[in-house]
Amino acid sequence: MTTALISVSDKTGVLEFAQGLHALGVRLLSTGGTARLLQDAGLPVTEVAQHTGFPEMLDGRVKTLHPTIHGGLLARRDLPGHMAALQAHGIDTIDLLVVNLYPFEATVAKAGCTLADAIENIDIGGPAMVRSAAKNWRDVAVLTDAGQYAGVLAEMKAGAISLKTKFALSVAAFNRVSDYDGAISDYLSAIDFDAVGADEVPARGLFPSHSNGRFVKLQDLRYGENPHQQAAFYRDLYPAPGSLVTARQLQGKELSYNNIADADAAWECVKQWGAGVSASPGAAAACVIVKHANPCGVALGTSALDAYQKAFQTDPTSAFGGIIAFNVPVDGAAAEAVSKQFVEVLLAPAFTPEALAVFKAKANVRVLQISLGGVQPDGATAWARGHNLMEVKRVGSGLLMQTADFHDLKLADLKVVTRQQPTPEQLQDLLFAWKVAQYVKSNAIVFCAKGMTLGVGAGQMSRLDSARIASIKAEAAGLSLKGSAVASDAFFPFRDGLDVVIDHGATCVIQPGGSMRDPEVIDAANERGVAMVFSGVRHFRH
Repeated sequence: MTTALISVSDKTGVLEFAQGLHALGVRLLSTGGTARLLQDAGLPVTEVAQHTGFPEMLDGRVKTLHPTIHGGLLARRDLPGHMAALQAHGIDTIDLLVVNLYPFEATVAKAGCTLADAIENIDIGGPAMVRSAAKNWRDVAVLTDAGQYAGVLAEMKAGAISLKTKFALSVAAFNRVSDYDGAISDYLSAIDFDAVGADEVPARGLFPSHSNGRFVKLQDLRYGENPHQQAAFYRDLYPAPGSLVTARQLQGKELSYNNIADADAAWECVKQWGAGVSASPGAAAACVIVKHANPCGVALGTSALDAYQKAFQTDPTSAFGGIIAFNVPVDGAAAEAVSKQFVEVLLAPAFTPEALAVFKAKANVRVLQISLGGVQPDGATAWARGHNLMEVKRVGSGLLMQTADFHDLKLADLKVVTRQQPTPEQLQDLLFAWKVAQYVKSNAIVFCAKGMTLGVGAGQMSRLDSARIASIKAEAAGLSLKGSAVASDAFFPFRDGLDVVIDHGATCVIQPGGSMRDPEVIDAANERGVAMVFSGVRHFRH
């Protein structure tokens, strides 16, 4: 007779699964609350304590850690010696193991979780059983997620669980234990033990002494940044709401490595203006056009179409073959305008049927829908606000880790350092320019006016060259920089950088400040009669 051991913390779907097993003549073993659930439903269940002949003890800490259990899971049916040993000790085989683990991750995610609570929710017997069953995968099917129940039951009804399925279940089981142990390691490694008692909420550092990266592959990619490189796309175990990995691809070719990288840059930039909300009066929509990870056009407008048309004006040449992101649904009018140019990827919270009909004629255009509905702008955590907590950069045999750069600059944060005071309109333009500059590769210079970019200079070794490039872009697009606002992602180390942007037409400037030569630069601004504000925040993006 086939025997199944069922012991779950999360009981979603387990009763229905057990009923299906019983209908197939499977003998049921179980523990604690799971056993009671099945018994109350009228199913014949043998308690593990009865099966092992050894009572549960230590408040349930010891119940399945027994040779009768692990012998039944680990014995290879193809080895006579193993089967003889089972017979000699009166041990029955266990053919199916259904286990999910104590909710450690959910427990430590709760506000006010004490060290004692965390420790108590570290499962011991569950992972041990899962590992035993997964190791002996040819003979034992191990289920660690409710999503597996229906498929396994269907195969059993059809005759037997295939070896392919058993192997996949084993891999999923080892992955689950690995994720579980990694979460425990991350949590405990971040605790300052000297600063906390067992019954207190522990002080935890941002950077644990041991870091465990855990990601799930979404897809293999045709190649990496270049054709001679190989690549794949992974997601976090628990993706943040409104993040790129939550996207639904509605149409188009498979995403490439560069598509994904550029799409992320565009999406993270446009998200700054929320779901159709902007700091600019009367402007509800934002559009960001990205090329080679740099915004080449950003604008606010009264509609998706209006925002796009303004963003496109900044640099029509670079926009060719770019990535376009909106913070509002794309309608038919916006789709018609976008479809007139070559676009690689289009991102938005939603698309109207009219918009999708337009892009059907452009079968290669990758259309991605990403809901912003779950994002909490004032959420307590970076995750709730739709951001990564950490950014990582690979270096030789190591990682650089830092908190993500998503600083939200408010009007009240600005410090006016010149005699000339910026007007309310200039302040809005300065804030807009600053939001864009944070997403432009250093050294970055961004000219803006009336909620749209006029010229963007990116990635130069000299800030002077970035300013010159921005002016060249503006001139090529037929846009005047006269009366514009300009943002610099880092301070001006000398007055020459300030003079260049003023020479090209800027009348107000936002920069971090913090240079030893700040007085010289402030004096230069006063001499030239422009308004300058300090943000107090630098946004290097290398």
